[in-house]
Amino acid sequence: MFGLILVGVFLGVAGQLFLKAGTNHVGKFAFRRDNILPIGWKLATEPRIITGLVCYVIGVAVWIVALSRVEVSIAYPMVSIGYVVNAVAAWYLFGEAVTRSQLVGIGFITIGCYILAQS
Repeated sequence: MFGLILVGVFLGVAGQLFLKAGTNHVGKFAFRRDNILPIGWKLATEPRIITGLVCYVIGVAVWIVALSRVEVSIAYPMVSIGYVVNAVAAWYLFGEAVTRSQLVGIGFITIGCYILAQS
């Protein structure tokens, strides 16, 4: 049960990280009437973005199976584990800053998930 939840969460994390890597590759952009098709096509054909979306689709399937076995009041708060993993991975992979307040929040999330997992 807990394993399915973690797989679903980690697929969501992977999806976010691939989407970020894909948008980093495409670069900054603005959707305007004159560039919506070129930018849309660039995003739709970026392999990292496609991989991120595939991770999300598989993650949803896993999540549905998990929800068939676990109460949503237990399963859904575990999604916050994804925030912790994403923050650390973004720091490591993309050089994003992790502030002191984020670290405090990560600590609270970790403690909360631990408490929920014990119930």
